[in-house]
Amino acid sequence: MRLLLTSLALFAAALFSAGSTACAEPVHGIAMHGEPALPADFSHLPYVNPDAPKGGKVTYGVVGTFDSVRPFIVRSMRTHARGVVDPVFGNLIYETLMQRSQDEPFTMYGLLAETVEWDEERSFIQYNINPAARWSDGEPVTADDVIFTMELLKDKGRPPYSTRLNRVAKMEKTGPLSVRFTFNDKSNREFPLILSLSPVLPKHAIDPETFDQSTLEPGISSGPYLISEIKPGERITFKRREDYWAKDLPIKRGIDNYDEIAVEYFLSETAQFEAFKKGVFDIYPDGSATNWSRGYDFPAVTSGEIVRKEYDSKTPSGMYGFVFNTRKKLFDDVRVRQALTMLFDFEWANRSLYDNTYKRTHSFWDGSDLSSYGKPADAREREILAPYPDAVLPEIMDGTWTLPVTDGSGRDRKIQRAALTLLQDAGYSIDNGKLLDSDGKHFAFDLMTQNEGQEKLAIAFQRSLSALGIEMAIRTVDDAQYQQRSQTFDYDMIMKAFSSSLSPGTEQLGRWGSASRDQQGSFNFSGAASMALDATIDALLNARTADDFRSAVRAYDRVLLSGHYVIPAFHLGKSWVAHRSRIAEPEGEPPLYGYYLPAWWDTTAAR
Repeated sequence: MRLLLTSLALFAAALFSAGSTACAEPVHGIAMHGEPALPADFSHLPYVNPDAPKGGKVTYGVVGTFDSVRPFIVRSMRTHARGVVDPVFGNLIYETLMQRSQDEPFTMYGLLAETVEWDEERSFIQYNINPAARWSDGEPVTADDVIFTMELLKDKGRPPYSTRLNRVAKMEKTGPLSVRFTFNDKSNREFPLILSLSPVLPKHAIDPETFDQSTLEPGISSGPYLISEIKPGERITFKRREDYWAKDLPIKRGIDNYDEIAVEYFLSETAQFEAFKKGVFDIYPDGSATNWSRGYDFPAVTSGEIVRKEYDSKTPSGMYGFVFNTRKKLFDDVRVRQALTMLFDFEWANRSLYDNTYKRTHSFWDGSDLSSYGKPADAREREILAPYPDAVLPEIMDGTWTLPVTDGSGRDRKIQRAALTLLQDAGYSIDNGKLLDSDGKHFAFDLMTQNEGQEKLAIAFQRSLSALGIEMAIRTVDDAQYQQRSQTFDYDMIMKAFSSSLSPGTEQLGRWGSASRDQQGSFNFSGAASMALDATIDALLNARTADDFRSAVRAYDRVLLSGHYVIPAFHLGKSWVAHRSRIAEPEGEPPLYGYYLPAWWDTTAAR
């Protein structure tokens, strides 16, 4: 009898659970914290011109090369053509289930998925495909395409696409246009939003057996463009589809305005800028303070053919600097890393090389409320960090820490002495002008750089290190070698920029999580592997309120800073763009995440 009652109770609970899941209301958008800013009947995104003219063309310029139009596989992880799936130029060929708003920290609105259903616990999400969604050959986008894509990328794709089903307990087709994902205990509160960024591929037009091979064959598109011309490694051109299924959706009004989009490739930033000056391409985001202040004295600027714009940053600075490869024995001691951090003379470099344009970066989220810099840890942070008492330096915990400020001479002896003390504590000493370890081996390493701008800053750092008998050789390599060696962690030190958003999440696992340390192709360039880092990432991924999220990110920031994995360089607090005067952008303030190129247009287009 007891067994029967137990069975009936379990059956009733199952029915209740199924009923509560089934009655989840379809919604047009989802947000990481709180509710989406736009209502279900919104007419267009707030940062676009819904009446932007269609037509004309634009050409972008990038440094690098490409050998594939398949961005989802390991073989072309860093050598696929831009624009196919692209956060900067737009997803021109393959679309995602939902589209991220550029004006909110982390909010997704329906695209291929017209609506979604989920529960408060985020234990599942169901995507309901828009019945109007079509591939470029006229076939409908279906639930089968979604399931096919997920399974294909699990077997043949690259991270992060290949690992998304690791957090899924069950993937099921609940209707011809509906797919439900039920999550397992590896999931977190952010994961449904990450899953919503997944592309969908056409089941009827892809051979799974050859999917992991690079290809230059244009594919079937659900997106607004088709590939019209390919010159391998040099240029790719896209033509706008007149029959694009989503062109009248509110999420797409005022976007995808050009009839033709081309991407030109260049071997170096110098060649890229010279080509821009000559009119080879139309829009040049300039990341060089020196070039922005000194490089625009040429006829096209004087005549007004090229206009220059400056945008104030509304988002965190990110972190740009010299990254230690802690997989190398030379850099596995945090005291060594801290000493070398002290020896980077920002004040001298900023004055001598950059006309005092830059600000020193003190946090991975500098300039935002997520930064720990100058703030004592709150109660929630201390609770998160309590199991790891040695993970955060006391001065970083209490908010009094700051990076050294030199006298700007390039030879600040007070800071040199403090750095040498740390190195001596780690077992080094100076003999005959060279820094030696306990075995008499000279402290020497290579810094791999990618371009002339990095090399210029590297030379300044090299000068400072030489004062303590440290030899740093600078190795500037071409883009192909740089990408290959980056993927295999074949370097001592590297210069990298880690972007930051107002909603850091799963991407942090690939940058700083222990599991990614030895995963070739990951973005864990430093080789970080720390239980404290893993715990703080987990805390930010599972935070339920905005306050808890902020505390978790600040705790995470403190652990990163205390580990001295990166020598912080600097940031602008601004972004700069030069472009042809025929290219226009929406009036008013740009969105939260900065100017948005897919909403720009060609003013010469026929109205």
